[in-house]
Amino acid sequence: MSACLKFVQRVTRAFVNAGGHDATCYPGLHIHTAKPGHIIGQFTIQKQNLNRLKTLHGGVICSLTDTMGSLALASKGLYSTGVSTDIHTTFVAPGKDQETVTVEGKVISLGKTLATTRFELRHPDTNALLAFGSHTKFVGKAHTHPENVEFDESGEKVIKGKQPNEWAED
Repeated sequence: MSACLKFVQRVTRAFVNAGGHDATCYPGLHIHTAKPGHIIGQFTIQKQNLNRLKTLHGGVICSLTDTMGSLALASKGLYSTGVSTDIHTTFVAPGKDQETVTVEGKVISLGKTLATTRFELRHPDTNALLAFGSHTKFVGKAHTHPENVEFDESGEKVIKGKQPNEWAED
């Protein structure tokens, strides 16, 4: 497993272990691929994620735009991923109960103060686009977090910061 994927999974655990919104909405979120600036995972739609029509709730999709954008930033080595300033989500087709959909996050830009990410949600069998979004975050303070790391271009190795065997369990 690459250092980048281990780091993203570490940040994901920190989100869930904080016990807030992410813990409630995302027990079914699993990131399985990470390279600097790009992550892919799966999200199993569960009963608590449904609206009254028994399809994936739009608010959950908006939250996935937020969370996947944040985790895409983690794939660039940011442990603290900043705060949201703008989120846009477009709904194309419904996700259904117990489907395990594909989720993808990409960093479009990462500057000194702002970052922009893109998110896609796809059908598990047809790969049809179900939703997409963009997310802007203020990351000015995130760049100085002591747990930040820098990866080589492939994401296989940490070239700056604590090595994976030195990471605390979050």
